[in-house]
Amino acid sequence: MSGELRRMQVLLEEEQHQRLYEVANKQERSLSSLLREIVREYLDSEHAEAERDRSLEALETLAELRRDVGSRVGVYDGDLVAEVREERERERDRVLRGEG
Repeated sequence: MSGELRRMQVLLEEEQHQRLYEVANKQERSLSSLLREIVREYLDSEHAEAERDRSLEALETLAELRRDVGSRVGVYDGDLVAEVREERERERDRVLRGEG
């Protein structure tokens, strides 16, 4: 628990109250403690969902930029990493053969 606690009144349906009370008793804790945990977990999950949504929006923006750049200047169809690796291996072999 972090920070100052604030008093708050919450109205629950009878079944909700009974089920929460049973869980709190089973866990040997107060109903207030259980409710704080439930609220904390909900708020954390909402925060995580908002972060995920921002990340997805950023990825979509990057995809749009890539499409825009590709339409203006073209996209290299080769496998640049494989080509560089092959060139490096050819250069290494050339040096090992004494042609360097």
